[in-house]
Amino acid sequence: MFLEKHYLSQVKQNEIYHISEFVVKENFKHHADKWILKSNQDEIYSIYKEEKEYLKNSKIFAFKNKDGDILGTIRVLKWDFIDFLPIQKMFGINPLFCTSNRNINEIWHIGRFAIKKGMRDISLLKKLMISAIAPVCKHKDNFAFAECDAKLLRILTLIGIKAEIVGKSIDYLGSETIPICMCYDGLIDFYNQNKELISSEFSA
Repeated sequence: MFLEKHYLSQVKQNEIYHISEFVVKENFKHHADKWILKSNQDEIYSIYKEEKEYLKNSKIFAFKNKDGDILGTIRVLKWDFIDFLPIQKMFGINPLFCTSNRNINEIWHIGRFAIKKGMRDISLLKKLMISAIAPVCKHKDNFAFAECDAKLLRILTLIGIKAEIVGKSIDYLGSETIPICMCYDGLIDFYNQNKELISSEFSA
């Protein structure tokens, strides 16, 4: 186990390919215990292309160490109700059907979560989640959707994030991946208890 000092940065357009490579690499290292760059180039390029298209409505966050090495990433996207979200492409799930009979202010999508293999600092996971859910927690009628690794979903439940499973799992990036919905009420307690973890990074 190692703990490493890290700082928060918002990813720029010229860093998206590097982030895409990190996400694919770390997911396969965590879940398949193997990583072959050549055989995963198509997956990297697919993520890179998708994130470039989303950039106008999204923010990608990365935690890096003092040498600039990426330790963790996450992306939050405000849905414009036009572009197809990953949950629609991968699972055929329309978020509007999952939120029927509820007031809707904004719908967000959280993705590209990855942590460098070997990191055992739970505060890093919490900081990544706080970075992503901050805009969701600004209004009681906001919702967030994500495609979540089964192991990560169990951890999120343990740290106080409440999520609703909205479809059957599939295999993606080497692991069982589950479509989930998170509403304001399921996030706000976790946010309020942990938001100070990133206050210094955001104010820097």
